[in-house]
Amino acid sequence: MKIVTIVGARPQIIKAAAISRAIAKDFSNDIADIILHTGQHYDDNMSEIFFSEMNIPKPQYQLATGSGSHGLQTAKMLEGIERVLQTEKPDALLVYGDTNSTLAGALAAVKLHIPVVHVEAGLRSYNKSMPEEINRIACDHCSTLLFSPSEQGIRNLHQEGLINSSQQKASVDQPKIFKTGDVMFDNSMYFEAISRKKPRIVDHLQLSDKRFMLCTIHRDSNTDISKNLNSIVEGLISIQELSQQTLILPLHPRTRKKMVELLNPTLLEKLMVHTGFKIIEPAGFLDMISLESRCSMVITDSGGVQKEAFFFQKPCIILRNETEWVEIVENGNAILAGADAVTMLEAYRCFQSVKNLTYPPLFGDGHAAEEICRLMLKNL
Repeated sequence: MKIVTIVGARPQIIKAAAISRAIAKDFSNDIADIILHTGQHYDDNMSEIFFSEMNIPKPQYQLATGSGSHGLQTAKMLEGIERVLQTEKPDALLVYGDTNSTLAGALAAVKLHIPVVHVEAGLRSYNKSMPEEINRIACDHCSTLLFSPSEQGIRNLHQEGLINSSQQKASVDQPKIFKTGDVMFDNSMYFEAISRKKPRIVDHLQLSDKRFMLCTIHRDSNTDISKNLNSIVEGLISIQELSQQTLILPLHPRTRKKMVELLNPTLLEKLMVHTGFKIIEPAGFLDMISLESRCSMVITDSGGVQKEAFFFQKPCIILRNETEWVEIVENGNAILAGADAVTMLEAYRCFQSVKNLTYPPLFGDGHAAEEICRLMLKNL
């Protein structure tokens, strides 16, 4: 079976590592995987480093679409992906998550009558003002095989009329839906063992286990709106000063620029000289795994990071008003705080008062990638 895999943003590159490992280990005689990188994230720190760090096969195709408006970026990807699919004529196209690369891949393939395989199907935030929500809904309804990481994803798909077909072979009109577990859980367990042997960033920053917190901020709704960004930084300073723990803040250059542009000058100066903060460059995946697995708490607006916090059994304050990972909120492992300093501090105090958090196996057993490969071979 020949498949074309679409990657383009950092999380997709990471997820592709799990499938690549499974194919190399158990399915190399059955599946040929052609990787197409759209170039959605073209910064070396956000893309190339992950291929080298995690030994992911180099992409056979690189579209180098770069940044731009959603329409312009998606259009460039659509044109380039269609051209590759017409050349390669694969048996299926595999996409991950909810980016513009995901949407472009699904649209290009379904219109060429090539089955779409969606990993992370069924996730919903129920907020269609988020581009990611539109992307994931559209992709699911173009897909032939829908692989959900959790029971909640299955329920979401059923509510939209996507019901598991009883036919032996799946099609876009008769799709099949499976709960496979989460490939990011596979990755987190695999790479955490490696990061323990190479705790580069933890040693470099002179950190002690469970004596520091980790925060990531990247969503436009938080970085590009002055009121939200100021409130988040105020909340982070309050949490740090109450906890007396070091707060690690990896910042993408774009977020740094927005802080300079939008933060109150007094607040910006306070953050930059604050001895309780360590502001660092964007961390590579192994470094992020090392930080996530050894911190005491995670504060983030990233869907992937909030889920990884759950994998490593860390309480998480989510800097959003909704999440597609509702299970971790319902189980009490994460609290939605939005971009509000007061709510952030309340969430921190809540976690400090709760000592009996549980982390049930909501996202599988760490072998989702192997299951996905088996199900593709059986159902396409």
